[in-house]
Amino acid sequence: MAANEFRAVAQSYKRHAGLCHCPLQTPPYLGSRSATARLRWAFGWITVLKKRDNYRKRFHQFKPEKVAAMTDADIADCLTDAGLIRHAGKLEAIRKNAKAWLAMEAQGIDMVEWLWAFVGNEIKVNHLKNMSEAQAQTSESQGMSKALKKAGFGFVGPTTCYAFMQSMGMVNDHMTNCPCHPDNLKA
Repeated sequence: MAANEFRAVAQSYKRHAGLCHCPLQTPPYLGSRSATARLRWAFGWITVLKKRDNYRKRFHQFKPEKVAAMTDADIADCLTDAGLIRHAGKLEAIRKNAKAWLAMEAQGIDMVEWLWAFVGNEIKVNHLKNMSEAQAQTSESQGMSKALKKAGFGFVGPTTCYAFMQSMGMVNDHMTNCPCHPDNLKA
């Protein structure tokens, strides 16, 4: 492993408690996390972390109104940016998903409440002893995926939805021997 890769892994580990499994219920974070969750499964978490700031910059801090207003030329320009993962479908999906998000809000849907309803509005705490017990998707993420697709979202399969649920703290998959697992936190 090259020194830069090692540093990236070390930084990723330091962010472990702050980026995964910490309940977030703020709409801008939901947009950002859904975009990075979608990319993380295809390209690896370290690659996505390295490019995260570029995504925020190019996609207007994931403000849905601004992302939805991006033109085809804006998306095409993103395809030339080496600071992004240049996959036309995934970049277009960020804009498509912002439009779907706004359409749902226009119908009076509170997106935070809607998304958290897939886990019964409570953090689902798993008790994994090792990584072999970890799941890539669950019935909850399958339900979320189906509902998001029906609402017009793209690139939101059940594995991506599960990664999103983890990153938003809807699901806590810390190993039971991890200091961040709820059973190990001091009262």
